Amino acid sequence: MTLEGAVNVPGDKSIGHRALLFAALGDGPGRVEGLGAGGDLASTRRALGQLGVAIRAEDGAFVVDGVGLRGLRAPAEPIDCGNSGTTLRLLCGLLAGQTGDFTLDGDASLRRRPVLRVTRVLAPFGGRFTVAGDHPPLTVHGGALRGATVHTGIASAQVKSAALLAGLLAEGPTAVTEPARSRDHTERMLRALDVDLWTADGTTHLQPPASLPARAWQVPGDLSSAAFWLAAAALLPGSDLTIRRVGLNPTRMGFLDVLVAMGADVEAVVEGEGCGEPMGHVRLRSAGLKGARIDGDLALRSLDELPLVAVLGALAEGETVVADAAELRVKESDRIGAMAAALTAVGARIEARPDGWRIEGRDALAGGAVAAAHDHRVAMAMQVAGLRSQGPVIIDDPAVAAVSYPGFFEALQARLRGAVEESER
Repeated sequence: MTLEGAVNVPGDKSIGHRALLFAALGDGPGRVEGLGAGGDLASTRRALGQLGVAIRAEDGAFVVDGVGLRGLRAPAEPIDCGNSGTTLRLLCGLLAGQTGDFTLDGDASLRRRPVLRVTRVLAPFGGRFTVAGDHPPLTVHGGALRGATVHTGIASAQVKSAALLAGLLAEGPTAVTEPARSRDHTERMLRALDVDLWTADGTTHLQPPASLPARAWQVPGDLSSAAFWLAAAALLPGSDLTIRRVGLNPTRMGFLDVLVAMGADVEAVVEGEGCGEPMGHVRLRSAGLKGARIDGDLALRSLDELPLVAVLGALAEGETVVADAAELRVKESDRIGAMAAALTAVGARIEARPDGWRIEGRDALAGGAVAAAHDHRVAMAMQVAGLRSQGPVIIDDPAVAAVSYPGFFEALQARLRGAVEESER
């Protein structure tokens, strides 16, 4: 059983959220092409609809009738962000400079996600919020903002982006410093909109524009979604798989570096651009995986993919250690605990630590029943683990994968069935 040929993946979720928001702020109709069909992006579309932005499907794309920088309207009912922390946190910054009161809420999982890390950074702009504790729901009391100089206190693209969105609506310049480099999708897209923005010495500076132009956005494929295919190919000897038209932002390529560190043969080639982002193909040829230590900057750059790293470590030669990843504790689930429990249930040798795992690799897993903890990345990672299990891996809630990658299980199984049928001819 091998994975060969070429695969397309859904549009980048992180970029898709931002493309919708910037289209909503434009002066006139904008167009977003390549948007993924996952539940998180549907949450952003739904939230913008509640804020008075008309969005319609047209020829495989979405047309967004922009309302201008300050044209969002406060609805009478709470804004439903579903399971999407990105939707909620970016809207905190965007709505702080609108007019009216906006209550942001979501599902049970979102109500466990921390929000004070965002509201504290927005306070120097004049942002005002009402929240009980550190979790949604929260109410944004919109009003006039002033530019501010802030430190995020955490390397988080969502926190940084919330501050930049507030600065976009503020009077006067803004400077946002973070302790380590995080994803820079927001900065790239603002520069594509001709906003006066630059980064130097870990600080991003922004001069607010009078307006934003309407434009078309072409969303590249999601490298985080591609990671599941790449991990599967890395685990199946003889595989040679290419992911086409995928985003190759340097701040998102940590997982490729992890694969190389563990012995995989990986090639990434930039072939064009989408949404101000480099775009191209990634080719992986499988090789024997070896354990590695993943920490520091590499752990930060591969944070969303670390559940997959745990799976690879469980099936690699030697020991794998993942450290400096305590942020995994406050994702859609406690991913450190969830992955340790799931992999233990299928026979892996894994020890959960406060900021990661220590894993002793073995040739194959036993299989068994696992809990996805209502987390799409846990569910998909364990589906990949099943490729090297002696018995089936039974996931309690496989449908949760639709949050980011609808149809992943079906596409993977269809590709594998095709490979088996071809080998039997």
